[in-house]
Amino acid sequence: MKTARATPGLSGTTRLYAIIGDPIAQVGSPRLFNAEFQARGIDAVLVAMHVAPADLGGMIATFRAMKNFDGLIVTVPHKIQAAAMVDSLGGNAARLGAVNAIRKLPDGRLLGDNFDGEGFVRGLAARGIELAGRKVLVIGAGGAGCAVVNAIADQRAASIGVYDIDATRRDALVRSVGAHSPGVPVGSSEPVAAGFDVIVNCTSVGMKPDDPLPLDISGLDANTVVADIILKPVRTPLLEAAARLGCITHEGPAMLEGQVDAVMDFFFATSPQAHA
Repeated sequence: MKTARATPGLSGTTRLYAIIGDPIAQVGSPRLFNAEFQARGIDAVLVAMHVAPADLGGMIATFRAMKNFDGLIVTVPHKIQAAAMVDSLGGNAARLGAVNAIRKLPDGRLLGDNFDGEGFVRGLAARGIELAGRKVLVIGAGGAGCAVVNAIADQRAASIGVYDIDATRRDALVRSVGAHSPGVPVGSSEPVAAGFDVIVNCTSVGMKPDDPLPLDISGLDANTVVADIILKPVRTPLLEAAARLGCITHEGPAMLEGQVDAVMDFFFATSPQAHA
């Protein structure tokens, strides 16, 4: 009889972290964060958990109850709903009404914050792509889209157009960003590429091979930057179509990679700032 060998580095003292979403197979966080734990000498592991929307409340309750379960990364479609299930919000999450990371504090309370916008901007900056003074179209006003639009406004874009199939959600985001960044024109837009310098897809359209493009690219200019936040496939149909037209394309994993340090700081800060 063979004796099973334990996975190297895992023990009864290992702290648990998870990324939750639906679907979950596309996520890159386990690879990035487990490498970061190892590089920093942290006895922790992050795993992917497939959680359907109907089960989110139960998942959060389990997270609260497990004493060695310290943090969550939250991905689609849970970012807005999860924000209502924590005890306090950091500055970004309070502004956005959405979380993409939740930390359990020493007293058991849950603190949520959002680093998607910061990660997106950092990912662009790493490639020398600036947003200041540029006309930007964002497709999608969900949790990630909300974070990206706010971050783009903070970069002093010339204007921002927002499209979402849910007009109520789109209009709420436009009003919120307009109030917070009155110097940046923000308005509703149609899903049409013509006239924009930067286009960002913040929807899940493109994850499936038979998905249509999330917007009409017939008027796309070759100087336009076309970005997608989808992690898998890395080269979405939108990015492939834009590349064929000579556009600069920006892939989804860059947003995740751009926020790893900020999320690590959030998880392990001794005195996290919270907006109650």
